Amino acid sequence: MEAESPLESERVRRHTAPEINARIDECIARNIRLYTGQPAEVINARLEELDREWDVERVLEANASTLALTGVVLGAAVDRRWLLLSAGVLGFLFMHSTQGWCPPLPALRRSGVRTKDEINRERFALKHLRGDFDSLGADGEHPEPERLAEMAAAN
Repeated sequence: MEAESPLESERVRRHTAPEINARIDECIARNIRLYTGQPAEVINARLEELDREWDVERVLEANASTLALTGVVLGAAVDRRWLLLSAGVLGFLFMHSTQGWCPPLPALRRSGVRTKDEINRERFALKHLRGDFDSLGADGEHPEPERLAEMAAAN
């Protein structure tokens, strides 16, 4: 039996349908191909977009806290049965923290919400394209975009 990794993105990917993971991976590869050969200013703009992108953990936490708070407020102001909303949401959040899966996760992944590692794979490849690591290599040439995606996946 395979040992469970503590990395949240691996847990999320393991609980995501393979075709959705493949679609997200292809989107990353397509973005890398799109930015290959672009000037540093264009790559910088994309890196700034990636800095603002919310990963799946952040989206889940924001949605859960909003719904739980809504349940508490409505439970106090309208009807105590609204507290069940808070209990359900907090149960889902606990399930996600222990198992890496909860009911909203498949919908978020289908809509393209990525893990932090998936965002960082694209970031790594773009920084390589921009030349951030040129001093580390002897030849100074950029690998093909597909190879960049493989390198990023390994890191």
